[in-house]
Formats: sequence, structure tokens, C-alpha cells
Amino acid sequence: MMKIAPAAAAAAALLLSACGPKALTLPEQPVDRAATCGVVAATEARAATPDIQQPLPFTAQLGILHYALLAGSEGDEFSAETATAVNRRMSDLQENITGGEWQPLVSACAAAFPATQRTEVALPSDNFEAQLVCDELGDFIATALMSQEADYATQLGDYRDMARNLDESLGTSMPARIGSGLAAQQKARRAALAEAAKLGQPVAVMRQCVERFG
Repeated sequence: MMKIAPAAAAAAALLLSACGPKALTLPEQPVDRAATCGVVAATEARAATPDIQQPLPFTAQLGILHYALLAGSEGDEFSAETATAVNRRMSDLQENITGGEWQPLVSACAAAFPATQRTEVALPSDNFEAQLVCDELGDFIATALMSQEADYATQLGDYRDMARNLDESLGTSMPARIGSGLAAQQKARRAALAEAAKLGQPVAVMRQCVERFG
């Protein structure tokens, strides 16, 4: 039997290991970290969907969106620019992540973004604050999934019904609580969306919203 020299054996082992999927780590940079976890969530959801032609479950789709929402909500007010940056980076990072060992990142993302694991949520006790949270989160979801309206028509329809119920109430209470200035009202809305993101899984938050205001 031919013997393989230790150096040759080590080189062969290194070559074989290089051929397999590469290990991945969670980036430190906030936008890249959120984008990576969004891709991981999308990859995990797609792997669990038997028919690749079918849309992802609604809960899974909102779970993917949650990472961009959270990245934009790290401060006291939601930043649409940061959330958009996360969505763009997801496209850039997708190939590298799906071609690597993405599975260990599932638990890493859960630890980095604990709000994505929270299914027991409570809306603000103040009725106005709760209405604003629900209105802003519902609008964010409806806008983000506009191109997939047909896939999630039932859920988005429920959110729009709720929004119509809230329009009249907020139209009266917003000037009374925040003032009539547009800048102040927009600031309050951004703060409400940031709060909504941190409450827990968006589908769980919206379930409470529809039950309370739908």
C-alpha cells in the first residue's frame, strides 16, 4: 500500500476543506449585521417551504422585514435611510451567505436581535400611543409588501381595514396630543415605528393591533 507523506496528507486535507462551504461570522457593522440576518432568515424560510414556487409564509416574510425595521430603529426614531440600506445590502450579501455555512448564524442572529424571537407582546397602555404604533407598523408592512399584494391579500386587507378605523381617531387626537405642526407629527410617527419594532415579532404586534383596533 502506498504511503502518503504527512505534508502531502495535510495539503490534501486543506484542499478538501477548501472545497466545502465556508464558515460565516456575523458582521459588527450594524447595517451589514442586519442585512446578513435578513438573508439568513430568508434562506431558512425558503428551505422550509416545500414548493419553491410558492410565496413564503406571511410570518416568515415579516420576520425578514423585521431586521431592516430593527436596524432603522436603533435610536429613538425610525430611520428610513438605514432600513433602505439594509435592504440593499441583503442583495449584495445573498450569494456569499447562501453559498456558505449559514445555519450557525440562525442562533447568532437570534442573540443579536432578541426582539425577533419575542412572540408575547403588549401594546402601549395609552390608547393614543397604541394607535400610533399600530398605524405606523401597518403602513410600513403594507408599503414593504406592495409588490406582493396578491400573495398576502387577506393579511394586508386586515391591516388596511384597521388603518381606516384609526384614521378618524388619529386625525382628532394627533393635533391634541402632538400639535398641528407637520414636523412634530412626523417625529412622533417615527418614534412610534421605532417602538413598534422593539416590541417583538411584527406579526405578533399586528395581531394585537387588529384585535384592539380592527
